[in-house]
Amino acid sequence: MATLQSAFQEYWPHLAFALSLAVGGSAAIHAAMTKNDVRAAIGWVGVILMSPLLGPLVYLIAGVNRIRQDHISDQRNKAEKDYSRMPTLPLADVSRIAAAQFHSLKVLGDRVSHFSLLAGNHIQTLKGGDQAYPAMLAAIDGAQKSIALQTYIFDDDSEGRKIVEALVRARERGVEIRILIDAIGSKYSRPPIIRLLRKRRIPCALFMTNPMGFLRMPYANLRSHRKILVVDGRIGFTGGMNIRAGFVTEMAGSETTGDTHFQVEGPVVLQLMVVFAQDWKFTTKEVLEYETWYGETWPQTGPGVPARCIRSGPDRYIVGTHNMLLGAFAVAQRHIRIQSPYFLPDQILLGAINTAARRGIVVDIVIPGRNNLRLVNYAMTAQLDQVIRSGCRVWRCNGNFNHSKLITIDGYWSYVGSSNMDPRSLRLNFELDMEIYGHDTAGEIESMIDKEIGDSDAVTLEALAAIPFRKRLRNRIIWLASPYL
Repeated sequence: MATLQSAFQEYWPHLAFALSLAVGGSAAIHAAMTKNDVRAAIGWVGVILMSPLLGPLVYLIAGVNRIRQDHISDQRNKAEKDYSRMPTLPLADVSRIAAAQFHSLKVLGDRVSHFSLLAGNHIQTLKGGDQAYPAMLAAIDGAQKSIALQTYIFDDDSEGRKIVEALVRARERGVEIRILIDAIGSKYSRPPIIRLLRKRRIPCALFMTNPMGFLRMPYANLRSHRKILVVDGRIGFTGGMNIRAGFVTEMAGSETTGDTHFQVEGPVVLQLMVVFAQDWKFTTKEVLEYETWYGETWPQTGPGVPARCIRSGPDRYIVGTHNMLLGAFAVAQRHIRIQSPYFLPDQILLGAINTAARRGIVVDIVIPGRNNLRLVNYAMTAQLDQVIRSGCRVWRCNGNFNHSKLITIDGYWSYVGSSNMDPRSLRLNFELDMEIYGHDTAGEIESMIDKEIGDSDAVTLEALAAIPFRKRLRNRIIWLASPYL
């Protein structure tokens, strides 16, 4: 025993060096082999090599996707087979109703989303919580067989409790209910609403509570940022709005946060339900029965519009929204409007936006004047010169913070949903968006964005250069960390 102790004391530096080589080398190889983004691979390999013991620990905690893409995809492929009983759905042919460039965009969507573009949908724009929450409550109160609700933030406040009480009334009528809340988002209010839901016997679950396999903790990345409500498989709601009182004028007053949500009726509601059912099965292992959760008929109130859901997340759809936006910016012929609370596109998307502007396309980018995330605002400011120099017009709104995520192309194509234009949304979060073809919806969204522009200040290169050096340096340093904000 003494001999072993003596040998350890003499050779521990060598053992530590060998351990650091083995651990650091293994972590560096893993990063190089699994990271598809060369900048991420270089960054993690650099962190590991600069600190061969601490670096691998940091990489283990923050850099490894423990819910492997193939594992998620396998579970969701099995879920899709469970919902193969859907009726023959009305496929949309945009080549007969839209300009030629949108036909190629439709083909891109076919290959990116694995959902068909469906005709006959009716989409109603809901502005803020003042319109969205009453419509959601009315749908819940009218539910006859099922309610599926998925959200990132569900606060235990006046608005959250109204929805809980409506769910209780539905449960007492015999309606089947499933509620899925992100584990990170559930912590935005204290106490979390999940306790009230369980107390009132509403079936609910938290998304991604135990990704490391042995620690009961939500993971900083891999969040479910999706917002879905489907009632009776026939009425759907989606968009960018969480459930919290800050979106309601009666509660927040002059500080009300803006946002945009959408009520959907038509066959695209089935796609919303498929996404929810797959996430629910992934989280709880429960398969939701087709007869209870899916509808096959919808109100006949005119021809409707083509629409489809676009999934994105750290699985086989990891760059779904990224690819759709690249395609949309490439086919634009006249005007691109972008409204985003967090505008931090990567260099590839920046290149697509800037190329569109250089082609002579009018590009309007609307961002909040007051942002709820200060660090994100600093990073955004550091990057704005890159789009302004290419001819894009950037507008900072003077009103309250607006959480809407809206894009239109040429007054015909719209892209709405939960995705922000930042690295977290584009690569790390599970997001859900919807592409919509039609002049009416695009025109309405364009009017909303133009109204924001009318109450905005143009950001100029001169104004950016006038920012004191210490603040520009601060913004630039924070911008370097933008993939992790």
